[in-house]
Amino acid sequence: MKYEKVHRGIFLERPNRFVAKALINGKEETVHVKNTGRCKELLIRGRTIILEEGSNPNRKTKYSIIAVYKGDRLINIDSQAPNRAAWEGLCQGSIKEIGIPEFVNTEVSYKNSRFDLYYEKDGKKGFIEVKGVTLEDDGIAMFPDAPTKRGVKHIRELMEAKKEGYETWILFFIQMKGMKLFKTNDVTDPDFASACVEAKKEGVHILVYDSIVKEDSMDINDLVFYKYK
Repeated sequence: MKYEKVHRGIFLERPNRFVAKALINGKEETVHVKNTGRCKELLIRGRTIILEEGSNPNRKTKYSIIAVYKGDRLINIDSQAPNRAAWEGLCQGSIKEIGIPEFVNTEVSYKNSRFDLYYEKDGKKGFIEVKGVTLEDDGIAMFPDAPTKRGVKHIRELMEAKKEGYETWILFFIQMKGMKLFKTNDVTDPDFASACVEAKKEGVHILVYDSIVKEDSMDINDLVFYKYK
């Protein structure tokens, strides 16, 4: 997936979840943050950030933060990007465990949840729930960076869908390259970690892919080892 217009800037501060202050071309601007997560280890004053310029002249903020440099590593923090990149990857056959489906749709409802991707292939139907991963520590990627009751609900309904005959997948989409392994963050959210263990035992597939991140794009890339609890 690609971004049309991107700019470099310097992160200054984040007054709330939705906006931040950034220095762009020497001018301080209020910008949108395309991630409501904490990102405390990423959005640090003085770091180089990548911003997308919006096309809507009526928007209150002209720019949105989509990525940040953590040292030499570029990390995409756009919470909408993993779904888009996963959809492209699925349609192109980049998710080798599934192959190229005959039909793909997005945001499909099942009971009380709305799963990110739905596909049909060889007479089978499947749901994929995509989780974007931006948290890393010493080459280990982790999810989540904050407790997520919504995430636990999605996993439990994937287990229900599995019992009804659907193929079911949790795709952890690491929004960076170079991770040694991935694990669920059982310190921050033990309920989510336990739900993943239960789901795996019930036959829900868990995949972890990293990505090639550039300042103007992000694409699904390689499998990453999942440290199963």
